[in-house]
Amino acid sequence: MFPEQVPWLSIITLLPLVASLAIPLIPDSKGIVRWYALGVGIIDFCIMLYAFWQNFNLQNSTYQLVESYAWIPQIGLNWSVAVDGLSMPLVLLAGFITTMATLAAWNVTNKPRLFYFLILVMYSAQIGVFVAQDILMFFLMWEIELVPVYLLISIWGGQKRRYAATKFILYTAAASIFILISGLAMAFYGDTVTFDLTALGLKHYPKVLAMLAYAGFFIAFAVKLPVFPLHTWLPDAHSEASAPISMILAGVLLKMGGYALIRFNIELLPDAHVYFAPVLAILGVVNIIYGAFAAFGQGNLKRRLAYSSIAHMGFVLIGIASYTDLGIGGAVLQMVSHGAIAACLFFLSGVTYDRTHTLMMEKMGGMAKAMPKVFALFTAASMASLALPGMSGFVGELTIFLGITTSDAYSSAFKTVVVFLAAVGLILTPIYLLSMLRQVFYGKENHELAFESYLGDARPREVAIAMCLLVPIVGIGLYPKIATQTFDVKTVAVASQVRTALSTVVAQQPKTPLYSRLLAAPQLAVTQTSNLAE
Repeated sequence: MFPEQVPWLSIITLLPLVASLAIPLIPDSKGIVRWYALGVGIIDFCIMLYAFWQNFNLQNSTYQLVESYAWIPQIGLNWSVAVDGLSMPLVLLAGFITTMATLAAWNVTNKPRLFYFLILVMYSAQIGVFVAQDILMFFLMWEIELVPVYLLISIWGGQKRRYAATKFILYTAAASIFILISGLAMAFYGDTVTFDLTALGLKHYPKVLAMLAYAGFFIAFAVKLPVFPLHTWLPDAHSEASAPISMILAGVLLKMGGYALIRFNIELLPDAHVYFAPVLAILGVVNIIYGAFAAFGQGNLKRRLAYSSIAHMGFVLIGIASYTDLGIGGAVLQMVSHGAIAACLFFLSGVTYDRTHTLMMEKMGGMAKAMPKVFALFTAASMASLALPGMSGFVGELTIFLGITTSDAYSSAFKTVVVFLAAVGLILTPIYLLSMLRQVFYGKENHELAFESYLGDARPREVAIAMCLLVPIVGIGLYPKIATQTFDVKTVAVASQVRTALSTVVAQQPKTPLYSRLLAAPQLAVTQTSNLAE
């Protein structure tokens, strides 16, 4: 066994980046570079599993595997990394999905060395976002991750790839400025200047500064999640990106927004979260309803799946706004679950595109006869997405529903409206997903479709990728503790922190309900105020 002082997180974060530097030296023949990139991904993922299995205590809600080194002391920038129950499962998700995407990109022949170089750089940046404990380091990793995605879409995307890539970089880069501004404002407030997240969380900020910093963070993370109306980059990016990049977009990048909302907006600014929580719940409902209805109008297979992702991220917002450990835990579970489900759906859409050369569902039809394996896998992933019992999607969404309905921070009227509208979204989800399956796989075959019959049904590599993604989906659905035990203790601590902030704010208010001045519908349950204080 390795000694305890092994810098596990630094190795996990930097290994793909360092390995990517050797790619220009690798001969571009016989697929050597793709084997190299896949090997790096697998090795890094195995190191994650070993490090967390041996060194991560599931009963500890504080940061673990902590490392801190002076990086650029002149500006106070440290290489500071750690994981807790919130970030650890997402680190594993990022490693797993990115490795699967590397295997899915097996047939890339256009500039393969550059492609796999960018994949490995993005791999490191994603892990860096989840483990960073210095706000400048977090911002740096957040920005580094944008560049590979832009290039991967603009070079290996579809016909409108440059438009989609430009839209992506404009939205996300512009929003990132708010992270820097809000972070610097918090860092320079008070007698000491610090960029350490733990130290920032211990500072007491004036109400105005806290509210502005919260709003700044929220704008940046809402673009990434994405939240209506800052979502419009996502359908374009998905429709033009190749399937492996869509897998990473939906499986990992969107989860950065949800993770950061909990890490920054709740943990660092719990008092401000008290004022914004109802807004998050309302935006979550808007995401669910809007995403579901917008998905109906999409004839493009990947655009329909993109709007489906927007709808599912609405549940994450509701969970974050719930004030309960069930709701916040459900939000984390929904991110993990949706990461695997969306990656599987986008991968299978790429398998279908390889054989039909179209993403327009109206041009397909009857594909189940030609591709029975793809049909079976696509159906299984769709069932998970529509929250079929026994699948991880059901557990995540059910937990969020229980979290918001058992919350005593809102009035019964507000909770009823939120739950009812979210339930409408649940009803709409199977309709547009089953409609998608019907248009693609059922009905009359289109004999004019340029179907690549020589590719045939799903090949062993493609079946293996889909099954690797489906196994955890079914596993979590049948035994949720596989996932929930990694973050239960942490989400209880986060819920306790934000409820303490709620009781403090309530105690400082006049007798009128806290939320009645902010919104007409929600209202703090006055009879529960004493319980909150306790």
